[in-house]
Amino acid sequence: MAVFRIERFTPLPAAEAWRRVTDWERHGDAVPFTSVGVPTRPPGGVGTVLVARTGLGPLGFDDPMEVVRWTPPAVGRAGVCELVKRGSPVRGRASIDVRPTGAGSHVIWVEELRVRLLPRGADPLLAAAGRRVFGRVLDTLLDG
Repeated sequence: MAVFRIERFTPLPAAEAWRRVTDWERHGDAVPFTSVGVPTRPPGGVGTVLVARTGLGPLGFDDPMEVVRWTPPAVGRAGVCELVKRGSPVRGRASIDVRPTGAGSHVIWVEELRVRLLPRGADPLLAAAGRRVFGRVLDTLLDG
């Protein structure tokens, strides 16, 4: 399983950073050939399902995920969102923490990925690609 961690510091207050990083549909804005839909409503909270579709035309795959923990940040408390990937080609978990700081907030994204048909020896490359792709997602979301 490939595991990676991304951290960003932002001057945004924790509530605004949380709103941006949990704006699921916007996640696809920073990933080529990917769109994210939220078939459940409202798009927040435990039980929310989101589906990232990566591909060109009919060639591609869906990466369905479900929010299994949803604790928005509050005064003196970090926000935590945990997702479980439930797809056939991609399995794993993700955790997004938003911690208030004196100068804004600290966002930590930890992902555990398993891609079907990829050998375990590819995990370091998958983790490096994940850090790059999801780092770009965080940068896009936090920059507004």
